[in-house]
Amino acid sequence: MNRTGPVHCRSEQEDPTAMTAAPQLARTAPAAVEAVLDRLRPLLGDRLTTSAAVCEQHGRDESYHDPMPPDAVAFAESTEEVAAIVRACADHTVPVIPFGTGTSLEGHVAALRGGICLDLSHMTAILEVRPEDMDCTVQAGVTRKQLNEHLRDTGLFFPIDPGADASLGGMAATRASGTNAVRYGTMREAVLALTVVTADGRVLKTGRRARKSAAGYDLTRLFVGSEGTLGVITEVTLRLHGIPECVLSAVCPFPGLKAAVDTVIETIQTGVPIARIEFLDANQMRGINAYSGTDYAIAPTLFLEFHGTEAFAREQVGMVEAIAAEHGATGFQWAETLEDRNRLWQARHNAYYAGLALKPGAKGFSSDVCVPISRLADCLADTAEDCAASSVVTAIVGHVGDGNFHVLFIVDPDAPEEVAAARALNDRIVARALAMEGTCTGEHGVGYGKMAFLEAEHGPEGMAVMRALKVALDPDDIMNPGKIVRV
Repeated sequence: MNRTGPVHCRSEQEDPTAMTAAPQLARTAPAAVEAVLDRLRPLLGDRLTTSAAVCEQHGRDESYHDPMPPDAVAFAESTEEVAAIVRACADHTVPVIPFGTGTSLEGHVAALRGGICLDLSHMTAILEVRPEDMDCTVQAGVTRKQLNEHLRDTGLFFPIDPGADASLGGMAATRASGTNAVRYGTMREAVLALTVVTADGRVLKTGRRARKSAAGYDLTRLFVGSEGTLGVITEVTLRLHGIPECVLSAVCPFPGLKAAVDTVIETIQTGVPIARIEFLDANQMRGINAYSGTDYAIAPTLFLEFHGTEAFAREQVGMVEAIAAEHGATGFQWAETLEDRNRLWQARHNAYYAGLALKPGAKGFSSDVCVPISRLADCLADTAEDCAASSVVTAIVGHVGDGNFHVLFIVDPDAPEEVAAARALNDRIVARALAMEGTCTGEHGVGYGKMAFLEAEHGPEGMAVMRALKVALDPDDIMNPGKIVRV
């Protein structure tokens, strides 16, 4: 195995026992915030609030990171209102923190300098669906489940599925992916064009609906994954796909981790267009059974799904069953009906909460590395060895069809030795992925939680270019400050 020695990605100034190390940024002057509020009250009325409870809710995501509430929350209902809010904040150099559904995992919505949280959850209009072009345009607050419910009678669906019912604007901002990425790609491939409000309040259309273009800089990709640090996404134009005629799902246990991962690698390298292929280790399966009331084998396991015509889907099944049998699989447990499939994938999506149930009262944080598929077996095997040798309770789950996996560290936040051990283990996992030409984050994004890792991944030259882009588009650093790059 190609093991990697310890590489320290974190700043020596960080407290190694802290669950999170939020940057200590100066809060915005109260007078500047009040000036913005005075300007926005006539526009928004009761859709502008300084309620402590609402601000607290909008300063936290679903991660372990400490909540950092904004000074106020503004609920916008149109691109024009977003532009007016941003212009008011720009005039007084007050931070703007975009908020969708709050399901991010790296402190993306924390108001590190205070300011105005711009909540887009009221922007839920599905503006146009064009079945003949297999695309649609929606406001940023529409969630993926809302869109698919609307599309149900068109024969189309939107496949990107990060687990949470996230907003499509937030998914674009974090370059989200999920269980279907191995077949349908990520938000990078799904987004055709955006409407964005820039840091000075201008409204920018980043592209058109053509499926390809060589017309200048790719502004759409610049804002996809920018996490609200360059502008506020207000509308998204998305690729859609035809609902498959046949969907088959299964669970398959293996005698060991290597057998399961080798099955994944051979499946991908053989060219089987599998829709989902998810890996869960034995500890994660134990948690899923306890949390979801299932009775799956306590063993390294693959969750799989096949899409196509009935003949083609069953052809895929036969190919994967043969590959799995060669690696010692002990049989497929099928979910044939829609209800059974939904139950299976809901159990998979609840993996985070199932992991926490392994140690009641604990908190969790997750690694999020992704490596080239040829390095997946080595990376996962070495990671599993590290986890087994650690005192930290862990569970491993991953979208292994594209080389992405997560280790959930389940720790008592009041036990400094547990937290320090988990963070050291996470550093080692990231260092190993980077040494294998992988990335520190396959889908969670950077926020402020992974900023030190980002510097280790891109080096000074890459970070200098990112900072130059940030300063060019947001010279006053008001757009979600303290995230991705330090200015």
